[in-house]
Amino acid sequence: MAQPQSPTAPWPDDEPAALAPGAAPVPEYGVGSLADLLPTLAAGQGVPGFTPAIPELAPADRNCVFLIDGLGWQQIKDHPDEAPYLTSLLATSRGGTGRPITAGFPATTATSLASVGTGLPPGAHGLPGYTARNPATGELMNQLRWRPYTDPAAWQPYPTVFQLADAAGVHTAQVSSPDFAQTPLTKIALSGGTFHGRLTGEERVDLAAAQLAAGDRSLIYTYYSEVDGKGHRFGVDSDAWRGQVMNVDRLVQRLAEQLPPRAALYVTADHGMIDIPFDEESRIDVDEDWELSAGVALLGGEGRARHVYAVPGARADVLAVWREVLGDRFWVASRDEAIEAGWFGPRIDERVYRRIGDVVAAACDDVAITASVQEPNESAMVGMHGSMTPVEQFVPLLEVRS
Repeated sequence: MAQPQSPTAPWPDDEPAALAPGAAPVPEYGVGSLADLLPTLAAGQGVPGFTPAIPELAPADRNCVFLIDGLGWQQIKDHPDEAPYLTSLLATSRGGTGRPITAGFPATTATSLASVGTGLPPGAHGLPGYTARNPATGELMNQLRWRPYTDPAAWQPYPTVFQLADAAGVHTAQVSSPDFAQTPLTKIALSGGTFHGRLTGEERVDLAAAQLAAGDRSLIYTYYSEVDGKGHRFGVDSDAWRGQVMNVDRLVQRLAEQLPPRAALYVTADHGMIDIPFDEESRIDVDEDWELSAGVALLGGEGRARHVYAVPGARADVLAVWREVLGDRFWVASRDEAIEAGWFGPRIDERVYRRIGDVVAAACDDVAITASVQEPNESAMVGMHGSMTPVEQFVPLLEVRS
């Protein structure tokens, strides 16, 4: 299995013509990924069954995780003027090492939130991308919007860390938009304790602080989505995106200033983001490319992390063509190669195996595989994410203690 790319090491400039699946910089599963955060915090609170996976983090009686959708490590480093408070915390990341953690593959919201809440990597919790094939029906399932609907408990059967902490007597709560209160993704990834819906960011952080103080041991989660939304629509260097970064910077400081005694605040993200130019070289449209579409029954995932499901008997041909056409700009792997390389974590549950594409393609360049007919909205996005490059994988773990 390839070792994770160090955040301080230079990214290779001279990749080989065909990028080997085993050479991809896999996430730091087990020692420094999003899936390791809540188990580490719960272990420090004495919740049975957990061990501290991220060794740099010191225990606290009261823990709050503030997840900012789409605000990766590199975006904070690149925007000190818009995020002065977050920038001041960079040295605290990952227990004072000044290093990021990794999101997990694919670096996308549904997968990452499931990893955060369950404490499991994607190969175990079973949300391996933005869209993935349901082996029982043969249909593509959007795992963010949960369409078409399938039984959440069957799709992701493991208890969340919040549920286990709540059962162990830890005060647990989630504070987020009311829109997320009853979604299947919330139920399978973030349920346990009490969900509190609040409309504004200020209301959320104020209530998160109050909930943190409500127990001798507390595990609180709060979430902000607007940075990601502006990045997708306008790009990560747009005025609209910068405005949201300025807003969330103030919210983090507001929450930090209200921490009760014996508390730790952790600020993280589900992925970073990269702007993809609108030209034919940077956006490869499968719906206009007969080579890449030949033998493909379903196209899943998203532009920078694709699951490709072949028609019966065409798997080897699809893999060969995708590797030949894209192999200098994407890590292209068969399902088994991606699993063996550890892309989805150290283990793959049987129920998850065929949700993964027959072919998996992860971008290593500033490029995306779009589908203008099948995915018109996604194909029009400026900012994208999903792959294993540092800008997408590295997310902060900023820390404030009372």
